[in-house]
Amino acid sequence: MTITPRALTRAAGVAAAVAGLLFLGVQVNHPHMDVTSVTTTDWVVRNTLKMLMAALALTGITGMYLHQVTKMGVLGLLGYVLFGAGYIVMLGIEFVAAYVLPALAERAPGYVNDVLAVAFHGTAIGDIGLMGTAVLVSGIGYLAGGFIFGIALFRANILTRWAAALLTVGTLATIAIPLLPQINERLFAIPTGVALIGLGYSLWRQQRTPVARPATSVA
Repeated sequence: MTITPRALTRAAGVAAAVAGLLFLGVQVNHPHMDVTSVTTTDWVVRNTLKMLMAALALTGITGMYLHQVTKMGVLGLLGYVLFGAGYIVMLGIEFVAAYVLPALAERAPGYVNDVLAVAFHGTAIGDIGLMGTAVLVSGIGYLAGGFIFGIALFRANILTRWAAALLTVGTLATIAIPLLPQINERLFAIPTGVALIGLGYSLWRQQRTPVARPATSVA
């Protein structure tokens, strides 16, 4: 099996599309965030899938950036670094959510509830250590990084522009979640999920047809 840049780029496109599908899928019938939910199998499965989603999304945006690095400029680099950092920290948070919080649910329910409160735009009563910082960094990376990266993708005009625009709007829209408590916050995941699917498909499709070699003349 020969590994080529084209094959890696196609794989990155598939990764981004699958990440988008997972991002949408884990929102369906999402349980209420409390200490009781943390002890269920559904909680472990969902957060494991969120870990996978974060890893695939990071792979996907890396492929997008490298595919058009000369067109993305400084804005694209900044967006990629922020967005990538957001997904890396998110991966760690979801690991803690899936495999650490369930073990603490009975012994330290107050800590678990505080972590969940901060993760979902609330306020902790007690001290949750660096988890608060991690949630903040992940949120800033996702929001600011996705917004800037989406603009850079749109300006580069290599991948489908509607998906780049949707990524820009979708990530920025999450800033309104605390301001609109009457709206199900799970709905805010739809634009970003669809955007990742569209961008991933666009990246994959561009690699389907090999670049034609220039004809050589025979003397």
